[in-house]
Amino acid sequence: MRRLPSLFVSHGSPMMALEPSPARTFLAGLGTQLPRPRAILMVSAHHDAAYQGGRATVTSSANPPTIHDFGGFPDELFAMRYPAPGDPALAARIVALLGDHSLTVTADPERGLDHGAWVPLSLIYPGADIPVVQLSIASNASPEWHHVLGQALTPLRDDGVLIVGSGSITHNLRALFSARPAIDAPAPAWVTGFAVDDVLHAVERAPHGHDNHPTMDHILPLFVAMGAGATPFAAERLHTSTTYGLLGMDVYSFG
Repeated sequence: MRRLPSLFVSHGSPMMALEPSPARTFLAGLGTQLPRPRAILMVSAHHDAAYQGGRATVTSSANPPTIHDFGGFPDELFAMRYPAPGDPALAARIVALLGDHSLTVTADPERGLDHGAWVPLSLIYPGADIPVVQLSIASNASPEWHHVLGQALTPLRDDGVLIVGSGSITHNLRALFSARPAIDAPAPAWVTGFAVDDVLHAVERAPHGHDNHPTMDHILPLFVAMGAGATPFAAERLHTSTTYGLLGMDVYSFG
């Protein structure tokens, strides 16, 4: 089987599931451009071990529920479901792979798929017919830790597993809710200037790093995808756009 790339997708607002945008259009066509995976591993910014007593988990349900982990959106969004099957055997393998790298993670048979997983997947693979498991980040851990996490997952790419980090290349919700820009508003320079400098320490070193990421959670999945891309390092930006002017919607492929 052909080795799959690892991906980073910017999932933006949950409304991407309903509202037209360049990012939505791109993701809706992405699945046809990739070899069909046998399973998908999602690493979502909204599954955070730092808020689970430090316990990193991977979903192991055979039928993971759709989690609507947001508020104040239209009823149509809450009615959406992404009924993809889970893959308990894959979850067990992930636990073993990470354990081999001294990274402790436990299987969680109860947790489902949050909007960082199911919103982009509903566009990329709308049939919901590919098994999905979801692995937590740890926002209290370093970028390097997440990069090692991705490196430990690299063998899955040879077994038909598509590894997808799901966050946002920029993510300042305070600025977004203060400005309330239109969905097609132009991006200010402090947004576009940051999106081209994607390195492990971009938030602390790049121009406007902290403006774009007041917290680290939405960029950490990028470092997992980078690590899973293995070496020699090879990255390709598949898509770039902004939504509401302030949310960078870049998509990257690694390996």
